[in-house]
Amino acid sequence: MSTNPYPLGLRLAGLRVVVVGGGAVATRRVPALLDAGADVLLVAPELTPALRSHVDAGRLRWEPRRFAPADLDGAWLVQVAVDDRAAAAEVSAAAAERRIFCVRADDRVAATAWTPAVTRHGPVTVAVLGGGDPRRSMTVRDAIRALLATEGPRLTSPTEQGRPVNTGGRVALVGAGPGDPELITVKGWRLLTEADVVVADRLVPGLLLDELRSDVELVDASKIPYGPSRAQEEINRILVERARAGKVVVRLKGGDPYVFGRGGEELLACAEAGVPVTVVPGVTSAIAVPAVAGVPVTHRAVAHEFTVVSGHVGPDSPASLVRWEALAGLRGTLVILMGLKNLAAISATLVAHGRPADTSAAVVQEGTTSGQRVLRSTLGAVAADVTAAGLRPPAIVVVGDVVGALDS
Repeated sequence: MSTNPYPLGLRLAGLRVVVVGGGAVATRRVPALLDAGADVLLVAPELTPALRSHVDAGRLRWEPRRFAPADLDGAWLVQVAVDDRAAAAEVSAAAAERRIFCVRADDRVAATAWTPAVTRHGPVTVAVLGGGDPRRSMTVRDAIRALLATEGPRLTSPTEQGRPVNTGGRVALVGAGPGDPELITVKGWRLLTEADVVVADRLVPGLLLDELRSDVELVDASKIPYGPSRAQEEINRILVERARAGKVVVRLKGGDPYVFGRGGEELLACAEAGVPVTVVPGVTSAIAVPAVAGVPVTHRAVAHEFTVVSGHVGPDSPASLVRWEALAGLRGTLVILMGLKNLAAISATLVAHGRPADTSAAVVQEGTTSGQRVLRSTLGAVAADVTAAGLRPPAIVVVGDVVGALDS
């Protein structure tokens, strides 16, 4: 007689699930139960800090004691996450009396249900059972995850004669990260694989565009004519127009959409037009680029704050919204984006308002990419050193003692 498990997808929203144990196994299992909307009761004398945070946030109920059979009254599922076989057997027996499926971390043979290895790709959830062998399950799961990642919407979208079915136009503002294509978020990459239209900035990692489906319309936003304001109006028009035509549109932006990326303007334009928008944050170059170059923006006993500022407008310009004299009085780290053109004026202004000229400074060109270059200097000399070295945008400037914090 076959002993193969019968696979099911449990819809646990609003249903009681009991987890017995408060250690590492429970820490791994509870988030998926909460994500499924389960009403989780956690029974354990002690909890890990991660589980305690769920309790403190009111996401689940905790009974700080040992298990009692009455804990299973009204439950639909129980997960036993303890390594005490006698205690686990007690839970199993109580579950069997109540005809409740029981997952046991300590003994798969004694369990009436197994927890599969899971991978998620948008609306698709794949659960793998490897005959009770977790290593086999994870190996197969990882292979499926890789397949979903490479095949994208061909495997995960509803299709009609091999093409995605139009399920309604929408826009996603996706941060692509600072330059390394592997630094895009998982969600951002998934949405990119589902896109019908991609509107890309100049600083978007080129390899991400190379992986788009052949039928995707690519709009190079850096080549849109007119001045900055007119170009933004045209980008907004394209987003709204394509989405209203039923397309899935990804606005792919370097770094994070809301860090000097004008993502807010694009969201407002779509909202005014009634177009649904998803915002996917990206790894911002303000933090990632210095980090990859060996410069932490904060460090214990060195910097307790960091400030990110745009340098695209010079300190003496009436259009500047930055109080450079106030920034000069700060003791922490100053990260300047888009400031290479105005670096001489910026550094002179900071020094004039009290920031010591010998303050450490670093400039990172094309950070996180194969073209990365790093220059270390001081605030008083950095502008001249950048010119002598021939550095060019895109580049991040970091000012502060953190520049040398990791030298040892």
